[in-house]
Amino acid sequence: MERTTLKKDSEWSFIDSEPCKVINFTPLASIENGKVTAPNKTEPYASVILECKKLPQHIEGFVCHKMDFQHLWSAFKERGVQKDEEVIIFYSKKQLKNYAKVLSIFMPRLWVMICKEGAFELMSTPNSRPDLQGEARFLAEKPLIEWKPEVMK
Repeated sequence: MERTTLKKDSEWSFIDSEPCKVINFTPLASIENGKVTAPNKTEPYASVILECKKLPQHIEGFVCHKMDFQHLWSAFKERGVQKDEEVIIFYSKKQLKNYAKVLSIFMPRLWVMICKEGAFELMSTPNSRPDLQGEARFLAEKPLIEWKPEVMK
């Protein structure tokens, strides 16, 4: 099966503001003593395999912003993801605060969150689990921990 690949903003924009579950995180750089060490300045910091409801197949996305990489590293390598948890990301340029839109090319674009297992299904399929309403649904979708760039609304 052919896999969709996202590297440039124009490619990522297809899933702007859509929840995506991270199936696999492959760092191409590392963090040592709080500093990102990348093989060079032109290659991405990491790749992620994503499940998005907007596409029937998995997507491979390349992480090209240092802060986005640091947030994914924090989720997967520092905090860690338990068996009953999942990592969900939102890519967005649309959600940047007004002052950040002017310099959007330099801004981070990933909101990374660790949620309870099943949150992705609730977020991406609004009519799933009709038995889960109100506060119970909110709590089932709510991130356990999140890394949201300050430049996002």
